[in-house]
Amino acid sequence: MHEAQPSRTALRVALRRAAHQIHDDAPLVFDDPLAVRILGPEHREELNRTPNSIKRPFSAALRAFMVARARLAEDTLSHSVAANGTRQYLVLGAGLDTFAYRNPHPQVRVFEVDHPATQAWKRECLAAAGIAIPETMQFVPVDFERQSLTEELHAAGFDSTLPTVTAWLGVVPYLTLEAFRATTTLLGSFAAGSQVIFDYAQPREVLPPVEQQMLDSMSERVALSGEPFQRFFTPEALATELALAGLRVVEDLDSTSLTARYFSGRSDGLLLRGKGGRVCVAQSG
Repeated sequence: MHEAQPSRTALRVALRRAAHQIHDDAPLVFDDPLAVRILGPEHREELNRTPNSIKRPFSAALRAFMVARARLAEDTLSHSVAANGTRQYLVLGAGLDTFAYRNPHPQVRVFEVDHPATQAWKRECLAAAGIAIPETMQFVPVDFERQSLTEELHAAGFDSTLPTVTAWLGVVPYLTLEAFRATTTLLGSFAAGSQVIFDYAQPREVLPPVEQQMLDSMSERVALSGEPFQRFFTPEALATELALAGLRVVEDLDSTSLTARYFSGRSDGLLLRGKGGRVCVAQSG
């Protein structure tokens, strides 16, 4: 991303989460009452122009993937709180994620990590929308070119000896291998039983021709925004990488598995398509 600007992809993700709240039929896959509000009135016209899911199936599929991964992250946290008494939720690449401001778990402290420019933009959005910052939430601005994530987390009061759930959504495809390994090594050092939820993309060569064309088109668009795709994994290669960091795969969900869990019986056109995107849940210890 550019030095003095918030992430453009963070805005696109926020727009799609918000569009889900107003364009898709109930029951919502991901119910977020703050998703529209945090964007403010300046984005309302763009939200209203969101194409009909049946008329624009591939646009709807991308939105479906984004809301499914967000739902899985929060479901994983809820289960961990109930089963293990988890008290820390780490959001890496938080963008305009709103969990911290509607957190139903009063014992869970939320740490939001993002680039300082993106966090400054988010603070402006929160203030303009009248959304209060709760005491259980901590901003952790990190310029990864100049600062250590580990050091900044600890300075913010994060305790790596406590079981933690980490949401790392919409980030991995943009990372270098060095950055991916540095982050997974950190996550693997957290207390045993800590979990991380993240999405990733499969390499072009394992996709069918139509999906290759879709990936090429999306890659071109994100590259033009200054945030190119850099990292792809097959499930087998990913499991090997995670094991090196002390993480084991708990679930690795493709579109078929996600559809069965979150989209079965829908008739509004909100559907996952293709096999390129997957969501992984991995655990330390």
